[in-house]
Amino acid sequence: MKQRIAGFDLARALAVIGMVIVNFKVVMHASAPDAPWWLAIFDALDGRASALFVILAGVGLSLLSKRAREAGDPAALRADRAGILKRAAFLFCAGLLYVQVWPADILHYYGAYMVIGALALSWRSGALVAAALAMVAGFVVLAATLDYGAGWNWETLAYTGFWTPAGFVRNLFFNGFHPVFPWTGFLLLGMALGRADMQSRTVLYRIFISGLLMGIVAELAMTAGVLLGAPGSGVWSHLWSSGPLPPLPLYWIAAAGDAMAVIAACVWAGRRWHDARWLAPLVHTGQLALTLYIAHVVIGMGVLEALGLLGGRTLAFAVGSALVFSAGAVLGAHLWRRRFALGPVEWLMRRCTG
Repeated sequence: MKQRIAGFDLARALAVIGMVIVNFKVVMHASAPDAPWWLAIFDALDGRASALFVILAGVGLSLLSKRAREAGDPAALRADRAGILKRAAFLFCAGLLYVQVWPADILHYYGAYMVIGALALSWRSGALVAAALAMVAGFVVLAATLDYGAGWNWETLAYTGFWTPAGFVRNLFFNGFHPVFPWTGFLLLGMALGRADMQSRTVLYRIFISGLLMGIVAELAMTAGVLLGAPGSGVWSHLWSSGPLPPLPLYWIAAAGDAMAVIAACVWAGRRWHDARWLAPLVHTGQLALTLYIAHVVIGMGVLEALGLLGGRTLAFAVGSALVFSAGAVLGAHLWRRRFALGPVEWLMRRCTG
């Protein structure tokens, strides 16, 4: 196993586990009246794990097209772009099927991000970063001109009109769980990171420190805004919130910075402990991320619902259930990868997209 790939797969495993914790907590309406600080800590994962997941997808696009870009081969680059577009179509369609079960699905959004990523394959790193920031600015413009709350019931997180043309477009691009503006910015940032020489300790250190500083500065700004009681109305009343709904600039900067730091740390750990026995199961978990993302709802939440254990649970129960599922997922992924090269959903995508 390549050390570089091991680090990225390790980060992807952490992203999946983080999403499992967040989603179990949300579905169970987990509360911790006697430990608000613990709830605040786990609330901080909201939108962070999924942002890490999308940034890693961008890294993957750059790695996939690396040979064609470095060789300056237009034909090979077109072939890479065509392959990415096929995967984007698969994920978009799979996500629309999955949204019937899991309304907070990210896969169909993911497919839309990848279409933009495919078009940007040949862009330089600076252009990718600029485009990422433009996606953030685009969301701000949309939020200033459109009603962010259109279609939402914030108490139940239900979205009406999703299957109408206007509602679908609005949800996909502007006010869904993971809208194209600004979430595609995470993918474009990941594509820029994928161009960096992460085999270099200096580069890895710079990415880690830059990400850490971005996260700290954004979090301090949000804390200061809350403490000072900064005014705001409508969508702007959430300007100082660290949550992903709505995905305002401070949230985006914090999530992007946290992801950069985690990725750099995981690449370093994958290199440092490449022969460690604990690494392979987590790497295999990252390689089956798509399968496990679907399984955590269909199997994990499905079992809890059958047992009558969803809704109105404590934070400890929600997090404990998520960790039990995650432990089973790590073990299952490790055993599966010892026999098969691809996870079930990954295999299906390969078969459908060639």
